[in-house]
Amino acid sequence: MTVQSSRAGHASLAVLLLVGGGAMVVVGAPTASTESAFSLHAARTDPEEVREILDAYCVRCHNERRLNGGLALDALDVENPIAAADRWETVIRKLRTGTMPPGGVARPDPAEYDLVAGWLETEIDGAVSPDEPNPGETNAVHRLNRLEYNNAINELFTLDVDVRTLLPGDETADGSFDNFADALSITTTHLERYMSLGRYVTRLATGLPPTAPGVETFEVPLHVVQDQRQSEDLPFGSRGGVSVRYDFPVDGEYLIKIQLRRQYQDYLMGMGWPQQLDLRLDGELLERFTVGGGATQFRPAAASYAGAGEPGSAGSPAWEEYMQMTGDAHLEVRLTVEAGPRLVGVSFVRDQWEPELLPQPQQRGRVLTNDQIYMDHASVHSVQIGGPYEITGTDRETPSREEIFVCRPEPGSEEEVCAAQILARMARRAFRRPTTEQDVEMLLGFFRQGRAEGGSFDAGVQLALERLVVDPEFLFRIYRAPAGVESGDVYDLDDIAVASRLSFFLWSSIPDEPLLELAENGRLTEPAVYEEQVRRMLADPRAIDALVEGFAAQWLNLRLLPEKLADPLKYPDFDDSLLDAYRQETEMFVAYNLREDRPIPELLSADYTFVNERLARFYDIPGVYGSRPRRVTLPNPDQRGGLLAHGGLMAITAYPDRTSPVLRGKWLLDNILGANPAPPPANVDTSLDQGREAEALGIRERLERHREDPLCASCHTLMDPLGFALEEFDAVGAWRDTDETGGPVDNVGTWPSGVELNGVASLRALLLDYDDQFVRTVTEKLMSYALGRPLEYFDQPTVRQIVRDAEAGGYRWSSIVLGITKSAAFLMRRSVEAQSVGAQ
Repeated sequence: MTVQSSRAGHASLAVLLLVGGGAMVVVGAPTASTESAFSLHAARTDPEEVREILDAYCVRCHNERRLNGGLALDALDVENPIAAADRWETVIRKLRTGTMPPGGVARPDPAEYDLVAGWLETEIDGAVSPDEPNPGETNAVHRLNRLEYNNAINELFTLDVDVRTLLPGDETADGSFDNFADALSITTTHLERYMSLGRYVTRLATGLPPTAPGVETFEVPLHVVQDQRQSEDLPFGSRGGVSVRYDFPVDGEYLIKIQLRRQYQDYLMGMGWPQQLDLRLDGELLERFTVGGGATQFRPAAASYAGAGEPGSAGSPAWEEYMQMTGDAHLEVRLTVEAGPRLVGVSFVRDQWEPELLPQPQQRGRVLTNDQIYMDHASVHSVQIGGPYEITGTDRETPSREEIFVCRPEPGSEEEVCAAQILARMARRAFRRPTTEQDVEMLLGFFRQGRAEGGSFDAGVQLALERLVVDPEFLFRIYRAPAGVESGDVYDLDDIAVASRLSFFLWSSIPDEPLLELAENGRLTEPAVYEEQVRRMLADPRAIDALVEGFAAQWLNLRLLPEKLADPLKYPDFDDSLLDAYRQETEMFVAYNLREDRPIPELLSADYTFVNERLARFYDIPGVYGSRPRRVTLPNPDQRGGLLAHGGLMAITAYPDRTSPVLRGKWLLDNILGANPAPPPANVDTSLDQGREAEALGIRERLERHREDPLCASCHTLMDPLGFALEEFDAVGAWRDTDETGGPVDNVGTWPSGVELNGVASLRALLLDYDDQFVRTVTEKLMSYALGRPLEYFDQPTVRQIVRDAEAGGYRWSSIVLGITKSAAFLMRRSVEAQSVGAQ
């Protein structure tokens, strides 16, 4: 049974041509109907020709006897590919990416590639009936992941907190996205954390004091170099330090304590000369401390310390005490702060001169000499905020209290009337649907309990809200099939469910008031209204932030950056400040493309990027100063243009001590071409030969040895040529002309089709020639993220249609997003649970 839908349709097909490396390009979009396109391809394609090509090049491996890859093409009906669409879609992907047949065997010519792939696509797409859509199956219960929970809490209560690290990590499905419904399990640890976080955030939002004073510590990563302005929130002329956005729960007395960075023996660093350290609250100077220089009274001279060996032999016990304990003990301020969000800033005053002995930045694994430790810049290790130790007020209005307390009971009036108004309003936002009497009555029960135990109206509201944010209706997106829908039936999602699906796709958060109001009135899925809302949401800064942090960071593997390590002897300039600049570069680059609705191929072709002084110096870009990243036009776009040349992406696809054409080639196949290479067989050793003799060889020779195993060769003939084209970037993403052995960089590779690759410029040009294949990959990734499930073979006609529709406008982001959100897969659902009544 299928519940009819009029929301998703199918438009005409483009004529496709395969060239060069086997990827497709659009050479002409038909102006007639879909039927005309089908007729055009059918007129020039004979299924017997398709069969002849398959028999000549494919069946020798993919037959019922050998069954390579689980495919027996000799047993499949070419004239009716829809009957085995799952297997034929695998064939189409291999043909469109040029990854089959493998290298070293006879291959079809480009026209034959196109003939087979085009026939299969046309026949499959033409057989898909809009009257019988297949939106796929998703779990009826979809837990919010950490990002979604965090954003929902902040949106619901108008807070600015980050509680993600207080929740268990989210599982990912096959290394993909962490919002896949089937992978998001629920454990007792989740329940415990939800309970504790519920109390924390609701007490903070309602302005109730903590049950006891607490201390929160904000650390600066050890290998962040603090030699320049660290943040836009810190004043010009400052150096190092950290800015902390902190929500003070109540008016009261708090203690802010600063600790300086220490070396491996727990001695303070940078104590050899006096430096000034500022503590600010919302930009206002609270205290200016002097640090360093005080140890001179305990030692003869800096020169004697420089040659004294270990610090313990250089001075008296008083000197030891100063260097280990008291040198930063005075860096604290006790003050009264008003409730609400505040900005705490700690930074050094930047001197316009420097002492003669200043070392290179400390790097992971690198131990500095005592001279360097003593005469280095002092740096901030952490900022602690403790309190409240004395509460001076609890009724000050904050953004959170203004959002929650929309009414106040008059003296002598019935408090529950106002409480019910507050709780009904908050439950509507939290549950993403109209509230019921049962919802409000349940919450009022907790209000009464909190009112009795806490002795105030606010305490009652707080306990009810604490119950609200641990409710399954908040923690889960729950799909309920309409009455009469049986398991296996396809049905339209109602407007309420569509509103949630839209907001969690584009914002990773709950619907806002305009979206929820349209959904409640049943107008959201009206075509004109729906497109207007999608465009409004996509233009909202929340969409840019969420899609960069939730989608792009996982698609491009940016979340691996904090784990990047590098050999300190080979790469002495590598540090956490560079890693942070890498992250900002790629995030701001993708955000700009989303915000400006740029063509998706510009991700590869851009002649600009975003750098601060640290990264500009690394990239050899002149005229950039300060820690603020800004857009710059590249002086060397052949070297640094587009995502392929982002240093961070090159660093995470390398080992600590050398590059890896294999890792980089696999990353390209996965994330740029969408070729989905299979993992190595379980019984194959994936490590390269070790030992002095092997390491003396170049990486190409070592990989050639590895490919002597036929099981290895089948995949490495695809990955290695792509990866070698990126050998001009070293293991930390720097441009280079010589490799680890000191010889010229070997950047030559050959794609299985015979196209020669000679460095990143030729690889970029090749990919841009086949830009629609890249767009298809991005569309698949984004659609999978939007649906919260892996794509299946039956999703491919929809993906192809979205890409075709976006071609006329230059493949802009908005076209792809609109195509996804208008698809049957997004607007419909197949029921996989027992019949239930109700709707979300």
